[in-house]
Amino acid sequence: MNQIDRILSAPPFTLDGAGRDWVRSTLGAMDRAAKVRQLFVHLCFGTGAEVVDRITALAPAGITKFFGPDATAELDTLDALRAAAPIPYLVSADLEGSRMSPSFGTEVPNPLALAAVDDAQASATIARIMAEEARAAGINWSFTPVIDINALFRSPIVATRGLGSDPDRIRAHALAHIAALQAHGVAATVKHWPGEGHDDRDQHLLTTINPLSIDDWNATHGALYRAAIETGVMAVMSAHIAFPAYVLAHDPDAGLEACRPASVSALLNRVLLRGELGFNGVIVSDATPMAGFGAWAHRDEMLPEVVASGCDVILFSDEPEADIARIEAALHDGRITPERLDEALIRVLGLKAWLGLHRDGRAPADRGRLARPEDAATAQAITARAPTLVKDVRGLLPLSPDRHRRVLVYTTGIVTPLHGDGMPMAFPDMLRAEGFEVTIHRPGDQLDQRDFDLVLFVMGEETLLTRGRIFLDWNRLTGGMHGAMQRHWHQVPTALISFGYPYYLYDAPRMPCVVNAYATMDTMQRATLDCLLGRAPFRGTNPVDPFCGLPDARY
Repeated sequence: MNQIDRILSAPPFTLDGAGRDWVRSTLGAMDRAAKVRQLFVHLCFGTGAEVVDRITALAPAGITKFFGPDATAELDTLDALRAAAPIPYLVSADLEGSRMSPSFGTEVPNPLALAAVDDAQASATIARIMAEEARAAGINWSFTPVIDINALFRSPIVATRGLGSDPDRIRAHALAHIAALQAHGVAATVKHWPGEGHDDRDQHLLTTINPLSIDDWNATHGALYRAAIETGVMAVMSAHIAFPAYVLAHDPDAGLEACRPASVSALLNRVLLRGELGFNGVIVSDATPMAGFGAWAHRDEMLPEVVASGCDVILFSDEPEADIARIEAALHDGRITPERLDEALIRVLGLKAWLGLHRDGRAPADRGRLARPEDAATAQAITARAPTLVKDVRGLLPLSPDRHRRVLVYTTGIVTPLHGDGMPMAFPDMLRAEGFEVTIHRPGDQLDQRDFDLVLFVMGEETLLTRGRIFLDWNRLTGGMHGAMQRHWHQVPTALISFGYPYYLYDAPRMPCVVNAYATMDTMQRATLDCLLGRAPFRGTNPVDPFCGLPDARY
């Protein structure tokens, strides 16, 4: 059996003869230059002819599209990109919900909110909505689900992107997500191999460490990856995370090599993932412009090692033509063999065939399938089950404009890596519409909390990347040292509501009332207000320890 038939007739591809023949003929028609370009998936921002021309000239395996607010322009650009593609594109996105959702789609909760709902069928329903809309728009590959374990509350890279800290809960929701995506024509990807959540740093800024022993890894992260592989997940994202215990078991004298990122580790990709776990699908690197990759060695050395060590796709490039040249140089001097290049492309083309792109990869967007009212209603009903009452030790709730009319709000606004800091939240206006008189604290304000009937800290820090630490920044919230030291919650009813990061009690363990709502979209803000006013019950359950292991935080 030749390599194409051996790889592509086996799970997760299990392609029929026609699909394998398309891969065979497409690969056979490529020269080496075309093959090299098919190793890349490039970032794609913006709309219009210039974007289409730039991507078409690069002729990559695919693109990862980040969507702006103009849905029509985005869909027109995707249509034009597909029509111009010499080989149908893999069009990928992080279908993580909330602020990571495409501008043309239904507003859906993020993974941590779904973990708080803790209903695998609800997670499957949200994944189905996302998949149907994605495929209608031309997106066919999602870099989800995140199966990291939020074992360390200070881990900023997991937080709202993950499914919590309980491996059993993560497994149930992740498998539901995978099954629903792939049943509706979108390939799923589990990440971040070999497992994040034990390091309080961010691989966007440095190479992080998975510190577990091999036995502990097998019982947690390893079990999650095995379950995803058995379910038939199409891809694994190999991240800039080291797993020293595994490397040292093979070479006790490995030294610094024990901390090599998985994205350039043959031991972790080819021996552990392919060999021991039996994964036959696509291995895609995490984003190579990240510092967790670039800090390890010079890009001239590093980029070829991505392919040589077992990744089939190179994710993102700040300098595409230079990176193409780096791979060509490695083929010329033998660091990448022609056989390894073909093996990678068999899986890349095999994924395209599994998706049916050889049949309909250039079809225009089905715009009537996007943002349907019935999907919005379904998603809103699930979102309403996520808000979680962490504690209310003084019986503040429910809120009432009769008892709490004058409200002072301290807020971060909405903070996400793609939208910047301080985007206004709808929540204060929602309060006003209910009859509350809302004052938002501004820098420089000389306000006394004791002049108000209620003080709210309203946080909106979600999906935070490249943030070295996440914490309740009293100085920034209150406008300086004097305000940062004030605690009037013994005199004035006070609550903290987080539409994002769930661990602020670490910096305010005696905060008397805390609600975690996990996601910043307007439907979550509305659902949380309904709970605060007593119109709906709090139904979410904590998917992490919001008390951060502190002895005083729950009181």
